Amino acid sequence: MNRLTAAIALLLATTAPAIAQDTTLYRGGPIITMDGETPQMVEAVVTREGRIAFVGTEKAARKAAGKDAAIRDLGGATLLPGFIDAHSHFTAATMSAGGLDLRDKAHAGVTDIPALQAAIRDYAKSVPAGRWIVVWQYDHENLAEKRHITRAELDAVAADRPIVVLHVSLHGAVANSAALTAASLDESTPVPPGGMMLRDEAGKLNGVLLEKAMFLLIAKMPQPTPEQKLAALDAAQNAYFAEGYTHAQDGATQPADIAFLTSPQARERLKIDLALLPFSPGLDALLAQPDLKFGTYQDHVKLQGIKFVLDGSVQARTGYFTRDYARGSPEGAHPWHGQPVLSEAEFCAQARKVHDRGWQIFAHANGDAAIDMAIRCFDALGIKAADNRRPIVIHSQFQRRDQLPQYARIGVGPAYFSNHTWYWSDVHRTNFPAEVVDFISPFRSARAAGLIPSNHSDYSVTPLDTRFMLWTSMARVSPTGVVSGADERIGAYEALQALTTGPAWQVFEEDRKGRIKPGLLADFVILDRNPLTTPGGAIKDIKVLETVKEGRPVWKAGR
Repeated sequence: MNRLTAAIALLLATTAPAIAQDTTLYRGGPIITMDGETPQMVEAVVTREGRIAFVGTEKAARKAAGKDAAIRDLGGATLLPGFIDAHSHFTAATMSAGGLDLRDKAHAGVTDIPALQAAIRDYAKSVPAGRWIVVWQYDHENLAEKRHITRAELDAVAADRPIVVLHVSLHGAVANSAALTAASLDESTPVPPGGMMLRDEAGKLNGVLLEKAMFLLIAKMPQPTPEQKLAALDAAQNAYFAEGYTHAQDGATQPADIAFLTSPQARERLKIDLALLPFSPGLDALLAQPDLKFGTYQDHVKLQGIKFVLDGSVQARTGYFTRDYARGSPEGAHPWHGQPVLSEAEFCAQARKVHDRGWQIFAHANGDAAIDMAIRCFDALGIKAADNRRPIVIHSQFQRRDQLPQYARIGVGPAYFSNHTWYWSDVHRTNFPAEVVDFISPFRSARAAGLIPSNHSDYSVTPLDTRFMLWTSMARVSPTGVVSGADERIGAYEALQALTTGPAWQVFEEDRKGRIKPGLLADFVILDRNPLTTPGGAIKDIKVLETVKEGRPVWKAGR
């Protein structure tokens, strides 16, 4: 910029109207502020320079906005704070497009192993020679055989090309012989602690790799190039925007993805706020960087805390419990109550390093024994609620009632997962008694204990569907009509809190987002109906019309 241009810019800035042109007044529909423990509605909201400038009556809002403000008439639609993703895997959204997605409606007929083989065989025709064939959203519990597909059955599809079938839980995979060979895995490979490499009756690897053993395979799989990742980044964040999210999380960020998502090229593209949870195996490299800052945004991305995985997935029977699975281990062995992925001693030692650096601790724990591990280690670190360290236990799925006051004493934020009541509670009932399954994601009891819970999709484990999440936390019903814990159902407002104020608190952003209040970011979602007045069964059918990030529309239905 030359001196003349700069002078003109300065003159225009000093002579411009007091109200900036990006000032917008929202009115004409229900506006739910989420500011407080009971629903609060206002007539109008004014935004300016990416933040909320005024909240109140329309008459006062018009005065605050000024005559040059843009007027946004909601036309009866409902305005809410933008939804906040409490836990998912953002990088999965940049990768899962490159494979066969079994959750696609086109594959509804894949209900047994022969149909799965046929779907993979058909998909393989579209994959260039030499490329790996990757299958997503595989769930052996949805197959008539109620078992994993095997290495031999995948070899029958294509013996000369690597095939990897990723379990929906993201805690396991099945590989054919070519994939095992490419990853240098065979019967002599040591099983990593906390992992499982299943074998057939002859003692040969059958292709099923669970927990830490899966990562031996994943590490050898071809990764997208930076150019491919950049091309996928817009589609990934648009998938979140389409669900009303203005804040996303990557729940176990690998070193390469940290480098990519914090790069200038990615930061230039990111519009959504993105919190990264670096995965604990890379902890020492992070600790070696004394100036590394957590909790501080660079443009729209920040490092939030360190993610530890204490156990596996309950639907895969790798979650760690104090009681036995009725169906035994993934291999069918009895007795079996799961096992920790990370030993308690190792977790406590690593968590102390994180705690001493002042970084936030996130621990994945599904079974009650894994939750016990987390509690004991938090106690060993001396964490108390008054310290305001807010350790997060992701999923806290099969929490016992006696663990709730311990969470309250420590100040734990439970990141619950109500979609389990729909997708897997029927499977869980084949392993555990009703009183255990009925306490999945105990929202009502947690709130009564003084906790601040959140709700999440764990995408890509379940779809990015915020209204479905609202519904599952309110209905807690399975496809067979069985309700898991009617006493733990919550109302629409509490369900909305678990997508707004709850996750905002859990990442120390309650004074920045999650409510419609002056000074906070102008992050909004516009819905076609008011969740507070929509009958419970219709909650999941509410549509997102628009998502607004810092005062700017970033997604609109039909565009």
